[in-house]
Amino acid sequence: MRELEKGSLELQNERKNEMIGTQNLDHLETQKDEHMRGRTKNASRWSAWAPYFQSMLRIVAAFMFMLAGTMKLFAFPAGMPPNGGTAQFMTQIWIGGVLEAFGGALLLLGWFTRPVAFLLAGEMAVAYFQFHFPGGYWPILNGGMPAVLYCFVWLYFSAAGAGPWSIDARRKK
Repeated sequence: MRELEKGSLELQNERKNEMIGTQNLDHLETQKDEHMRGRTKNASRWSAWAPYFQSMLRIVAAFMFMLAGTMKLFAFPAGMPPNGGTAQFMTQIWIGGVLEAFGGALLLLGWFTRPVAFLLAGEMAVAYFQFHFPGGYWPILNGGMPAVLYCFVWLYFSAAGAGPWSIDARRKK
């Protein structure tokens, strides 16, 4: 009888250990699920800001782009290197300055963003291949990094639009 009780006791202990093990696994699975839900929740919260970051990128990039144009047209905030002057009227650099200053202003406001951004992406592609590429293949060496970067940033905005903080977004409402 003792053997039977001993066997029964061992069997009960095994079952307890299995249940404890299962509970631990269940607890771990629950923790994992909660963690993943939290990550998903945080990721979706962060992703909800994407349109606003799109607008911020457009505004900051357009402001910086305008500075290149105002330098060529008005010697503001400084004149063009090497002598600090402005571009001569109706030269290619002057036309680029007009596109940069006034196209940049339209992009800053988010007004007619898609067509203006497409036009400015083309301007930057021309600027790179006409003025920088002859100086060598690599943009870091030929001074063409801003032209390449602006080309693709404006190309992105020509496809994506201005974002919520724009005149274009207000006009759609």
